[in-house]
Amino acid sequence: MPHLSHTIRKFNRFELKYIVSIQAAERFKQDLSDFLAPDEHGDSLGAYGVSSLYYDGPDYRFYWEKIDGIKFRRKLRIRHYENGAPLAEDTSVFVEIKQRLNRVTQKRCLQLPYGDALRLCSQRQVPELDAFNHDPSDAAVIDEVLAMSWQYDLRPASIVSYNRQALIGGQYDVGLRVTFDKDLTYRAAGEGSSALQLNGENASLTLFPADMVIIEIKVNERIPYWLTELVAMHNLNLMRVSKYCRSIELAQNISNPAWHFALTV
Repeated sequence: MPHLSHTIRKFNRFELKYIVSIQAAERFKQDLSDFLAPDEHGDSLGAYGVSSLYYDGPDYRFYWEKIDGIKFRRKLRIRHYENGAPLAEDTSVFVEIKQRLNRVTQKRCLQLPYGDALRLCSQRQVPELDAFNHDPSDAAVIDEVLAMSWQYDLRPASIVSYNRQALIGGQYDVGLRVTFDKDLTYRAAGEGSSALQLNGENASLTLFPADMVIIEIKVNERIPYWLTELVAMHNLNLMRVSKYCRSIELAQNISNPAWHFALTV
Protein backbone atom coordinates (compact mmCIF):
# COMPACT_ATOMS: atom_id res chain seq x y z
CA MET A 1 0.00 0.00 0.00
CA PRO A 2 2.68 2.53 -1.02
CA HIS A 3 0.48 5.38 -2.21
CA LEU A 4 -2.09 5.88 0.50
CA SER A 5 -4.03 9.12 0.72
CA HIS A 6 -2.12 9.52 4.00
CA THR A 7 0.77 10.96 1.99
CA ILE A 8 -0.85 14.37 2.39
CA ARG A 9 1.97 16.06 4.21
CA LYS A 10 0.05 18.54 6.35
CA PHE A 11 -3.55 19.00 7.39
CA ASN A 12 -5.90 20.23 10.11
CA ARG A 13 -9.00 18.31 11.11
CA PHE A 14 -11.39 17.42 13.91
CA GLU A 15 -11.46 13.89 15.31
CA LEU A 16 -14.23 12.27 17.35
CA LYS A 17 -13.79 8.84 18.96
CA TYR A 18 -16.22 6.23 20.21
CA ILE A 19 -15.73 2.77 21.73
CA VAL A 20 -18.47 0.26 20.96
CA SER A 21 -19.10 -3.46 20.77
CA ILE A 22 -18.53 -5.31 17.49
CA GLN A 23 -22.28 -5.68 17.08
CA ALA A 24 -22.91 -1.94 17.53
CA ALA A 25 -20.08 -1.13 15.12
CA GLU A 26 -21.57 -3.38 12.43
CA ARG A 27 -25.01 -1.79 12.77
CA PHE A 28 -23.52 1.70 12.49
CA LYS A 29 -21.36 0.66 9.55
CA GLN A 30 -24.38 -0.73 7.73
CA ASP A 31 -26.20 2.59 7.99
CA LEU A 32 -23.11 4.43 6.74
CA SER A 33 -23.04 2.37 3.54
CA ASP A 34 -25.62 4.65 1.89
CA PHE A 35 -23.36 7.69 2.36
CA LEU A 36 -19.72 6.52 2.37
CA ALA A 37 -17.52 4.27 0.23
CA PRO A 38 -14.64 1.96 1.20
CA ASP A 39 -11.21 3.58 1.09
CA GLU A 40 -9.74 2.51 -2.26
CA HIS A 41 -6.31 2.10 -0.68
CA GLY A 42 -7.48 -0.88 1.38
CA ASP A 43 -9.07 -4.10 0.20
CA SER A 44 -12.55 -4.27 -1.29
CA LEU A 45 -14.00 -3.28 2.11
CA GLY A 46 -11.45 -0.53 2.73
CA ALA A 47 -9.57 -2.64 5.28
CA TYR A 48 -5.84 -2.77 6.01
CA GLY A 49 -3.43 -3.23 8.90
CA VAL A 50 -1.72 -0.41 10.80
CA SER A 51 1.25 -0.47 13.15
CA SER A 52 2.65 2.63 14.85
CA LEU A 53 5.90 2.98 16.79
CA TYR A 54 5.45 5.79 19.34
CA TYR A 55 8.25 7.82 20.89
CA ASP A 56 8.28 9.45 24.31
CA GLY A 57 10.76 10.70 26.89
CA PRO A 58 11.92 8.92 30.04
CA ASP A 59 9.32 10.92 32.00
CA TYR A 60 6.55 9.96 29.53
CA ARG A 61 5.87 13.62 28.89
CA PHE A 62 3.60 13.02 25.88
CA TYR A 63 1.51 10.54 27.87
CA TRP A 64 0.99 12.92 30.78
CA GLU A 65 0.21 15.88 28.53
CA LYS A 66 -2.69 13.88 27.08
CA ILE A 67 -3.91 12.69 30.48
CA ASP A 68 -3.69 16.20 31.94
CA GLY A 69 -5.62 17.66 29.01
CA ILE A 70 -2.89 20.08 27.90
CA LYS A 71 -4.43 22.12 25.08
CA PHE A 72 -1.27 22.19 22.98
CA ARG A 73 0.56 18.90 22.74
CA ARG A 74 2.50 16.82 20.21
CA LYS A 75 3.66 13.26 19.75
CA LEU A 76 6.02 11.51 17.37
CA ARG A 77 5.48 8.16 15.69
CA ILE A 78 6.56 5.99 12.76
CA ARG A 79 3.54 4.47 11.04
CA HIS A 80 3.47 1.44 8.75
CA TYR A 81 0.47 0.60 6.59
CA GLU A 82 0.66 -3.15 6.15
CA ASN A 83 0.16 -4.94 2.84
CA GLY A 84 1.21 -8.48 3.70
CA ALA A 85 4.85 -8.05 2.70
CA PRO A 86 7.61 -8.20 5.35
CA LEU A 87 8.76 -4.85 6.72
CA ALA A 88 12.28 -4.30 5.36
CA GLU A 89 14.86 -1.51 5.55
CA ASP A 90 13.59 -0.04 2.26
CA THR A 91 9.87 -0.39 3.01
CA SER A 92 8.10 2.95 2.80
CA VAL A 93 6.75 4.23 6.14
CA PHE A 94 5.57 7.56 7.51
CA VAL A 95 7.23 9.69 10.15
CA GLU A 96 4.42 11.71 11.70
CA ILE A 97 4.19 14.56 14.16
CA LYS A 98 0.64 14.60 15.43
CA GLN A 99 -0.32 17.80 17.19
CA ARG A 100 -3.38 18.82 19.14
CA LEU A 101 -4.33 22.48 19.50
CA ASN A 102 -7.52 22.86 21.52
CA ARG A 103 -10.03 20.77 19.52
CA VAL A 104 -8.11 20.75 16.24
CA THR A 105 -5.83 17.89 15.24
CA GLN A 106 -2.88 18.78 13.04
CA LYS A 107 -0.47 16.36 11.43
CA ARG A 108 2.81 16.75 9.56
CA CYS A 109 4.10 13.73 7.65
CA LEU A 110 7.31 12.61 6.01
CA GLN A 111 7.57 9.46 3.89
CA LEU A 112 10.87 7.58 4.23
CA PRO A 113 12.31 4.08 3.93
CA TYR A 114 11.94 2.32 7.26
CA GLY A 115 15.68 2.24 7.89
CA ASP A 116 16.00 5.99 7.38
CA ALA A 117 12.94 6.63 9.58
CA LEU A 118 14.50 4.64 12.42
CA ARG A 119 17.83 6.40 12.05
CA LEU A 120 16.07 9.76 12.16
CA CYS A 121 13.80 9.10 15.14
CA SER A 122 15.91 6.67 17.18
CA GLN A 123 19.44 7.75 16.33
CA ARG A 124 18.84 11.41 15.37
CA GLN A 125 20.57 11.04 12.03
CA VAL A 126 19.46 13.27 9.14
CA PRO A 127 18.37 11.23 6.08
CA GLU A 128 19.39 12.17 2.57
CA LEU A 129 16.29 13.33 0.70
CA ASP A 130 15.80 12.58 -2.97
CA ALA A 131 14.93 15.95 -4.52
CA PHE A 132 12.62 14.27 -7.03
CA ASN A 133 10.56 12.38 -4.46
CA HIS A 134 10.30 14.82 -1.57
CA ASP A 135 8.53 18.07 -1.00
CA PRO A 136 10.60 21.07 0.21
CA SER A 137 8.54 21.08 3.41
CA ASP A 138 9.98 17.66 4.33
CA ALA A 139 13.17 19.33 5.55
CA ALA A 140 11.12 21.34 8.05
CA VAL A 141 9.54 18.13 9.38
CA ILE A 142 12.98 16.58 9.80
CA ASP A 143 14.16 19.64 11.72
CA GLU A 144 11.12 19.45 14.00
CA VAL A 145 11.63 15.73 14.63
CA LEU A 146 15.26 16.34 15.57
CA ALA A 147 14.38 19.27 17.82
CA MET A 148 11.73 17.23 19.65
CA SER A 149 14.05 14.24 19.98
CA TRP A 150 16.87 16.24 21.53
CA GLN A 151 14.65 18.43 23.71
CA TYR A 152 12.64 15.58 25.27
CA ASP A 153 15.23 12.79 24.96
CA LEU A 154 12.80 10.71 22.94
CA ARG A 155 13.13 6.98 22.55
CA PRO A 156 10.81 4.13 21.44
CA ALA A 157 8.00 3.77 23.98
CA SER A 158 5.37 1.43 22.51
CA ILE A 159 4.01 -0.12 19.35
CA VAL A 160 0.26 -0.21 18.72
CA SER A 161 -1.18 -2.44 15.97
CA TYR A 162 -4.70 -3.04 14.74
CA ASN A 163 -6.89 -3.83 11.75
CA ARG A 164 -8.65 -0.79 10.31
CA GLN A 165 -11.61 -0.46 7.96
CA ALA A 166 -11.88 3.02 6.49
CA LEU A 167 -14.87 4.62 4.81
CA ILE A 168 -14.62 7.96 2.99
CA GLY A 169 -17.03 10.66 1.87
CA GLY A 170 -17.96 11.47 -1.71
CA GLN A 171 -18.01 14.76 -3.58
CA TYR A 172 -20.42 16.35 -1.10
CA ASP A 173 -18.48 15.22 1.98
CA VAL A 174 -14.87 15.79 0.92
CA GLY A 175 -12.46 15.13 3.78
CA LEU A 176 -14.92 13.01 5.77
CA ARG A 177 -13.45 9.75 6.98
CA VAL A 178 -14.91 7.16 9.36
CA THR A 179 -12.66 4.35 10.57
CA PHE A 180 -13.30 1.17 12.53
CA ASP A 181 -10.31 -0.24 14.45
CA LYS A 182 -10.37 -3.74 15.93
CA ASP A 183 -7.98 -6.47 17.11
CA LEU A 184 -5.91 -3.86 18.94
CA THR A 185 -2.61 -5.03 20.40
CA TYR A 186 0.52 -3.39 21.80
CA ARG A 187 4.18 -3.95 22.55
CA ALA A 188 5.85 -1.73 25.11
CA ALA A 189 9.41 -0.77 25.91
CA GLY A 190 11.28 -1.89 28.98
CA GLU A 191 14.97 -2.06 29.57
CA GLY A 192 16.84 -1.73 26.29
CA SER A 193 13.97 0.09 24.62
CA SER A 194 15.98 0.74 21.46
CA ALA A 195 15.20 -2.88 20.52
CA LEU A 196 11.52 -2.00 20.17
CA GLN A 197 11.03 -1.95 16.39
CA LEU A 198 8.12 -2.41 14.03
CA ASN A 199 9.73 -5.48 12.49
CA GLY A 200 10.80 -6.90 15.84
CA GLU A 201 9.76 -10.17 17.42
CA ASN A 202 8.33 -8.72 20.64
CA ALA A 203 5.15 -10.47 21.77
CA SER A 204 1.94 -8.53 21.21
CA LEU A 205 -0.47 -8.04 24.11
CA THR A 206 -4.15 -7.16 24.07
CA LEU A 207 -4.76 -3.41 24.14
CA PHE A 208 -8.56 -3.52 24.35
CA PRO A 209 -10.85 -6.56 24.73
CA ALA A 210 -11.47 -8.41 21.46
CA ASP A 211 -15.16 -7.45 21.42
CA MET A 212 -14.37 -3.71 21.35
CA VAL A 213 -14.14 -1.50 18.26
CA ILE A 214 -12.83 2.07 18.22
CA ILE A 215 -14.75 4.28 15.79
CA GLU A 216 -13.16 7.54 14.69
CA ILE A 217 -14.94 10.28 12.74
CA LYS A 218 -12.53 12.68 11.03
CA VAL A 219 -13.66 15.85 9.28
CA ASN A 220 -11.98 18.94 7.91
CA GLU A 221 -14.56 21.44 9.16
CA ARG A 222 -17.85 20.11 10.49
CA ILE A 223 -19.73 16.82 10.73
CA PRO A 224 -22.50 16.54 8.12
CA TYR A 225 -26.00 16.77 9.54
CA TRP A 226 -26.90 13.27 8.36
CA LEU A 227 -23.94 11.84 10.29
CA THR A 228 -24.82 13.62 13.54
CA GLU A 229 -28.29 12.12 13.17
CA LEU A 230 -26.84 8.63 12.75
CA VAL A 231 -24.53 9.04 15.75
CA ALA A 232 -27.51 10.06 17.89
CA MET A 233 -29.70 7.28 16.51
CA HIS A 234 -27.04 4.68 17.40
CA ASN A 235 -26.50 6.24 20.83
CA LEU A 236 -22.75 6.59 20.36
CA ASN A 237 -21.06 8.26 23.32
CA LEU A 238 -18.00 10.42 22.71
CA MET A 239 -14.91 9.08 24.49
CA ARG A 240 -11.55 10.66 25.33
CA VAL A 241 -9.38 7.73 24.32
CA SER A 242 -5.79 7.35 23.16
CA LYS A 243 -4.37 4.07 21.90
CA TYR A 244 -0.88 5.19 22.83
CA CYS A 245 -1.87 6.20 26.36
CA ARG A 246 -3.69 2.93 26.87
CA SER A 247 -0.55 1.01 25.88
CA ILE A 248 1.57 2.93 28.39
CA GLU A 249 -0.95 2.43 31.19
CA LEU A 250 -1.03 -1.31 30.63
CA ALA A 251 2.74 -1.55 30.34
CA GLN A 252 3.43 0.63 33.39
CA ASN A 253 0.45 -0.64 35.41
CA ILE A 254 -1.05 2.85 35.68
CA SER A 255 -4.66 2.92 36.80
CA ASN A 256 -6.88 5.23 34.76
CA PRO A 257 -10.58 5.26 35.75
CA ALA A 258 -11.43 6.93 32.43
CA TRP A 259 -11.21 3.55 30.71
CA HIS A 260 -13.92 2.05 32.90
CA PHE A 261 -17.02 2.82 30.90
CA ALA A 262 -20.24 1.28 29.64
CA LEU A 263 -19.92 0.05 26.04
CA THR A 264 -22.46 0.96 23.39
CA VAL A 265 -23.81 -2.46 22.55
